[in-house]
Amino acid sequence: MTTYHMVTSLDELAKLANYSLMDTLNCDPDAKSNGADHMSRQVFSGHYVPVKPTPIKDPEYVCHSKNFFLELGLADDMAKSLDFVRLFSGDISHVPHPMRKVGWACGYALSIYGREYYQQCPFKTGNGYGDGRAVSVLEAVIKGRRLEMQLKGGGPTPFCRGADGRAVLRSSVREFLAQDHMHALGVPTSRSLSLYVSKTEKVNRPWYSQGSLSQNPDILTSEAVAICTRVASSFIRVGQLELFARRARKNEHSKAMEELEKIVLHLIDREYFKDIDSNLTTAEKVICLAREFLGRLTSLIANWIRVGYCQGNFNSDNCAAGGFTLDYGPFGFCDAFNPHYQPWTGGGHHFSFMNQPVAAERNFHMFCMALQPLLTSHQECLGQLNEIRDSFAIVMQEKMEKMWAAKLGLGTFDVDLFRELEMLMVQTPVDYTIFFRELSMVPEEIGPLKKSFYNKADTEIMDTRWSKWFMKWKLLIDSVSSREAISEQMKLVNPKYSLREWFLVPAYQQAAEGNYTLLRELNEVMTRPYAEQSKEVEQKYYRPKPSEFLEVGGISHLSCSS
Repeated sequence: MTTYHMVTSLDELAKLANYSLMDTLNCDPDAKSNGADHMSRQVFSGHYVPVKPTPIKDPEYVCHSKNFFLELGLADDMAKSLDFVRLFSGDISHVPHPMRKVGWACGYALSIYGREYYQQCPFKTGNGYGDGRAVSVLEAVIKGRRLEMQLKGGGPTPFCRGADGRAVLRSSVREFLAQDHMHALGVPTSRSLSLYVSKTEKVNRPWYSQGSLSQNPDILTSEAVAICTRVASSFIRVGQLELFARRARKNEHSKAMEELEKIVLHLIDREYFKDIDSNLTTAEKVICLAREFLGRLTSLIANWIRVGYCQGNFNSDNCAAGGFTLDYGPFGFCDAFNPHYQPWTGGGHHFSFMNQPVAAERNFHMFCMALQPLLTSHQECLGQLNEIRDSFAIVMQEKMEKMWAAKLGLGTFDVDLFRELEMLMVQTPVDYTIFFRELSMVPEEIGPLKKSFYNKADTEIMDTRWSKWFMKWKLLIDSVSSREAISEQMKLVNPKYSLREWFLVPAYQQAAEGNYTLLRELNEVMTRPYAEQSKEVEQKYYRPKPSEFLEVGGISHLSCSS
């Protein structure tokens, strides 16, 4: 067993640096080697552009992920050390060797719900999409794991499309807490490392006035800029593969096919090296990749629905090719169960809560389409790829049924029982998290379940229907195992706490005033989502959404959070 020593300084962390992306993939030939590349422009080839991030002014420590620091073997006090703060607030000009004094940003294509888009980029060509304000600053092998560290809000890059490249504290708090929470829920995700805010630098953003019922932001606010550092095994997106596949299909330049193959093989090395034999041919690896990604993506979506999470904007460029949750913009955790729940005002039905399996299928089809140019001379493999692509709906349905059975404490999925429950949850309606947690207690009658009911005015008809459903469910679980065993298993699947937007709002509002107490408290609670915590925590965070927040902008719905 390998023994790893605690990393106590940036000098020690620097020794773990290993830049596989920049060392093995193609640099944009038009890029500036010093990374001074901050104006929006077309990028025609290459896998990455060297970019030096723009530091935020007068950075102040907000928080760091204590759990993730412990997992990586990083000393807690590093998060407040001068050189660490400097690096992860955007100033990489003084990093110790062999860290590099330039970061990188990557381009990708845009597909929305399975449709390719070109015209929305400033140049009408599709060559302007990419990491507009996300700059990776370190790739390292830590405790045997290759990880990439990326600054969200690190200033403009060639892909910024004229924007300022900044993230504000509000959106950074949301992303920091959501990544920590999702990991604690057992859902694959990028991770939070640290969060710093500028004490003096602000930008204007459209947002909602207090209590606004508007669908779209109705005021312009001045907000402090911040940088949340997110970490993942890679940040390769389905949209990245699409970009290189489009260029290969159109033979846009002499290295187009080579660049597609290199990014696909790099993806396998970064994300699937344990699952795909390195001795296989490229064509064989491509088939294995499609099969593995199918398994990961369907499991991910089933997990999203299990915990009540809606991505909101699940374009292919927001779909990690490694099969984990990426890019927490207009996300949300549902309060009242609603199959059409959509936190983002611009998302529409196609990215709504219970339509996420279909949205994922569209992204998977684009993923498979991106792999096709590599198989043009391998017809047998191309046929296999098409079979894998066409199997998505079946595999997704199997994962969903297994997930619902687990949430209900059943050995096998009962379609009639579930359909009746889904109808009842909508008609009552019920708080999604609280209902399933109360059900996990395996009560004697429906009384405890009513803690989750938003409509407290019970009708005799609804009461009767709920009681009939409940008795059917009790008969089924009694045939599975002891109620105590079922209860314990269900509580491992159904969290007690979820990161609702009305918890987030006061946390980032207080943070804007320099008070981080509530933010840190929320992080403590939401990183133990399955635990029975104190009575004080329960009273504060285990309750249905208050009526005064219904339909309020920035709480019940939001525009793209930036």
